[in-house]
Amino acid sequence: MTSPAAPAAQPPALARRAASVGSSPVRDILALTARPEVISFAGGLPAPELFDAEGLRAAYDRVLAEAPRRVLQYSTTEGDPALRAAVAARLGVRGLPTGPDDLLITAGSQQALTLLATTLLEPGDTVLVEDPTYLAALQCFGLAGARVVPVPSDEDGVDPDALEELVARERPKLLYLVPTFQNPTGRTLPAERRQAVAGTARRHGLWIVEDDPYGELRFEGSSVPWIASLGAAADRTVLLGSFSKIMAPGLRLGWLRAPAALRRACVIAKQALDLHSSTIDQAAAARYLADADLDAHLARVRAAYRTRRDALLGGLPAALPDGSTWNRPNGGMFLWVRLPGGHDATALLREAVAHDVAYVPGAPFHAGPPDPATLRMSFTTHTPEEIREGLLRLAKVFR
Repeated sequence: MTSPAAPAAQPPALARRAASVGSSPVRDILALTARPEVISFAGGLPAPELFDAEGLRAAYDRVLAEAPRRVLQYSTTEGDPALRAAVAARLGVRGLPTGPDDLLITAGSQQALTLLATTLLEPGDTVLVEDPTYLAALQCFGLAGARVVPVPSDEDGVDPDALEELVARERPKLLYLVPTFQNPTGRTLPAERRQAVAGTARRHGLWIVEDDPYGELRFEGSSVPWIASLGAAADRTVLLGSFSKIMAPGLRLGWLRAPAALRRACVIAKQALDLHSSTIDQAAAARYLADADLDAHLARVRAAYRTRRDALLGGLPAALPDGSTWNRPNGGMFLWVRLPGGHDATALLREAVAHDVAYVPGAPFHAGPPDPATLRMSFTTHTPEEIREGLLRLAKVFR
């Protein structure tokens, strides 16, 4: 006789940090609003009709014709030399002298953030962030087991005095900022506050991660120097950039510029993560930067986005409840709305989707206590006519 089979043992549970970090509410909302009739102000998506598809197709065709064996093969972890040289040149023109060897090409700036969390953070380390802040950064730091503390912030970004006090009290490992046309608020940290942030980092021995995916999307006003360009912070600031907003997010290419020792550690971490970013995509991006006029392309994108921002700003007074407030960003992709007291943007979202319009509630962007009356609106994906129609639908929910 055979004895009955023993019951199968359950596999080990997920790591606590994996079980404690949820899906992105933005991604969940995008899935909810995938119906073509929905006018969505939710996703931070570049306008697909503005992609230079012909220029990118020509770049891929050329690298496949000229060097198929190279671009279809494994490559170095640091990244395509021609692409790093092109990025370094653009940074130099914009006021930050950079050599190709100062850069690491990544699978989007999101991977760069993951590499930094891997190389800089131990479980339990403290990270400071703006309030509110980029949602995927909160996920990244959560998966690293970090303790995330928000820095009190206003319409201009982090409060330098509050930052100084928090750094002295909490002894954080790093400060994460999106200082130019921030996601989710669209605000920009003024030059004098950047200087103050750099001074705090120097006095207290703090890493600064300066995430800049939107800096080349300025519609008006003068550019503000990177924190990485300031002498007080040059040796402790990591600058992140992306091709997603200026070329196409499907390329999944970004970069980080970091001091040598940290950059070498990130190279090793990337080797363990994915060996290297796509050889052919890097080669095509480098070819595009050499053959096409990216600045002319960006001028067209900025002009379209400015018109769309203006359409959104023009229609908000009639769409939102009396007493609502919002900002007027000088660039980027987002603006930030605060509804009057008693309104809950999360609770109202379901009704909005029923009217075929959507936005992102502001609560998930907060590392501390959320503000339920806030919401993020993106103005890039739809034409001015569609934006106006979307606001008419939103008025049926809010007014």
